Amino acid sequence: MLYQELKQRAAAGNPIRVAASGAGWMGSGFAAQMAHVPGMELSVLIDPDLEAACDAFLATGLAKNDIVEATAVGQAMDAICQGKRVITTNVNLAAQLEAIDVMTDVTPSPASGADTAYAAIQHGKDVVLINIEADVTVGRMLKKLAADAGVLYSVSSGDEPGCLMELVEYVNLLGFEPIVIGKGKNNPLNPAATPDTVAESAKKANKDAYQTASYVDGSKTMFEMTCAANATGCVPMQRGMVGPEATQETITEIFSLKEDGGLAPHPGVVDFVQGSSMAGGVFVTVRVQDDRIADDLKYLKVGNGRYSTFFRPYHLWFIEAPISIAKAVLHRQTTLVPLDEPVADVLTIAKRDLNPGDRLDDFGGYTFRGLMDTATAVVNENGLPEGLAPGAEIIRPVASGSVITWDDVRLDETSTVVKLRRQQDQLK
Repeated sequence: MLYQELKQRAAAGNPIRVAASGAGWMGSGFAAQMAHVPGMELSVLIDPDLEAACDAFLATGLAKNDIVEATAVGQAMDAICQGKRVITTNVNLAAQLEAIDVMTDVTPSPASGADTAYAAIQHGKDVVLINIEADVTVGRMLKKLAADAGVLYSVSSGDEPGCLMELVEYVNLLGFEPIVIGKGKNNPLNPAATPDTVAESAKKANKDAYQTASYVDGSKTMFEMTCAANATGCVPMQRGMVGPEATQETITEIFSLKEDGGLAPHPGVVDFVQGSSMAGGVFVTVRVQDDRIADDLKYLKVGNGRYSTFFRPYHLWFIEAPISIAKAVLHRQTTLVPLDEPVADVLTIAKRDLNPGDRLDDFGGYTFRGLMDTATAVVNENGLPEGLAPGAEIIRPVASGSVITWDDVRLDETSTVVKLRRQQDQLK
């Protein structure tokens, strides 16, 4: 049992030591959760804002003198050996620490995730990302580099793709045929959302307005379902998916095959639903071929018999991510990894007219949003992957609502995420 293994490591004073990038809302939450997991220790927190990193550790009950700001490997190792925690701005320093078993990135930034994962792999560390945006953008390349280096690469559970992957595995093991996999969106879709339009709700929830707008404008959902698609082979039904209103009572009928009155054109598609009863959960609608099992599932109120929907009503994001990290380190078990061939990607769509000299801001911002489509369609349209959009400079006019292409922007070719994406696009 994983719990018993972790308790034994705790008793032996040999915890799984984790280094994490990100001390914002997600990263500080991960730090808080890690403080309660036996046999695991968040030893290093990496962030450009050292005060935020320090505050994240202080909030877990550590004293100020338990936290060391490190600028050198030896200094950081000494601190960890003395039972202290390390904060640093340098991801490469963290990756070089012999005491660290595994690294993660707890941000929504593809650039940060790529920097963290690449540094870890280069220094022989396992990687379990709590960052699906990075996986969607350069996950195939990171997977290859990790395999070449003999280390593990995975995305964690907790966010919808990881939770959905576990549910897909469950139905596959039972021999059911997945028809549609997906998530329940937490809020109504408004592609025009900006930090201004969500400012009040973001303030009430104590969330960043950009982050909140990325949920509402659909960018986050597009990333999540693209991550799931690329790990399972399921394809979107259409550009941007359908996103129908659904409840636990109606979803099975909605996502049965078209030949049986539903929306699914064929088995193996990915989509999302709107509506409060399924918000925050993940689902897999399956077709059941065995008449006896179909009758039993109908009796158990899991569906209408021939079709059934398996629904997990929650995802706990960074709170359950430590389980994936422990499985990776102790059992060499991955939670979610992309397939060798891409299935889907996220296009970058202009939210307003853009002119040369404009700079794209960030997910949920004023200049762009994401829209999922098949990988083939994105390539054929020369679409700029949304994961590369933040900070890109517009060099040609782009009309509002149009796809932003590679030719429309100037990227920072020195950045790790751009370099890895260039390499990934050359993979056969």
